[in-house]
Amino acid sequence: MSDLPALSVLDLVPVRSDQTSADAVAASLRLAQTADRAGYRRFWVAEHHNMPAVAATNPPVMIGLIGSRTERIRVGSGGVMLPNHAPLVVAEQFALLEAAFPGRVDLGIGRAPGTDPITSYALRHGAGGVGDDAVSQFPAYVDNVASMMAPKGVAVSVAGRSQALRATPAAAGVPDLWLLGSSDYSAQLAASRGLPYVFAHHFSGSGTAEALELYRSGFQPSAVLEAPRTFLTVNAVVADTSEEAWRLALPNQLMMLALRTGQPLSAQLLVEEAEKVELTDPQRDLVEKMAGRWVIGDAAQARARISELAEEYGVDEVMVHPVAGAHVGTEPGVAPARETTLRLLLDR
Repeated sequence: MSDLPALSVLDLVPVRSDQTSADAVAASLRLAQTADRAGYRRFWVAEHHNMPAVAATNPPVMIGLIGSRTERIRVGSGGVMLPNHAPLVVAEQFALLEAAFPGRVDLGIGRAPGTDPITSYALRHGAGGVGDDAVSQFPAYVDNVASMMAPKGVAVSVAGRSQALRATPAAAGVPDLWLLGSSDYSAQLAASRGLPYVFAHHFSGSGTAEALELYRSGFQPSAVLEAPRTFLTVNAVVADTSEEAWRLALPNQLMMLALRTGQPLSAQLLVEEAEKVELTDPQRDLVEKMAGRWVIGDAAQARARISELAEEYGVDEVMVHPVAGAHVGTEPGVAPARETTLRLLLDR
């Protein structure tokens, strides 16, 4: 296994058709403990809103739960969708997480809404909402979060009055700040700010090499980072046999198909439910195209594919998004196939 890159985990806290939100959270906490014991480098949770199959609505809350139930693994966001939030709120949340779990917290920041237009409007226009210009203000928001988490804070002037603004009164450390993206925009911004960068290969699957090259070629050293630092994310399903892995991949493939083609979304189907779904030829072609960018197979096949991805894109870390479904009769509060994916990849 010496050729394997360092491995980390991305989790969306998926909700199956046999689960409540409480079940989904319980299953993700167990998954984080599995990753911690197996030796994964970090465990990140994403931000999505108003989606029937995703319970990861609030990364800071989930990170606090995960951090309190793990011992050594880094915990963080993959990511916080910054235009949905006031920068001070994000800075306060992650400064407090860093105080609770010193040296273990990552703040991954993204620019996408993580939801549909109506929910996005509700997020940005409620009491104290960030408003319509949040996306255009993204670079300034990133700078503000970083400055406010620093131990000395940042000087702020309003109506002729100036004072220091700190995310927490006496910071002993700061979270590692990452920029996330699936396009050129965040790659260029991360490079200009001298920040580490992650490409969402698990979601986009195209433009990965181009975005990473833009980041590396445009990188400007900073007080945070002297040289480019990056990894990519990939959907993964690993089982004892390749045949079983492909069966377990089907529920998430159908969910992604619905998302990409504008179909109504639902909780993630169980394997046996997914196998009853009849697809048109164009739908089947799209599923096969998406699956071609995933890591699906037995342990040897999956490790080989991950090593190939790391070499192809020049990264020394890969973040796996374990998307294996569950069979009918699985206990609702666990996700055994997702745990198995993590165990088999590191042979533990």
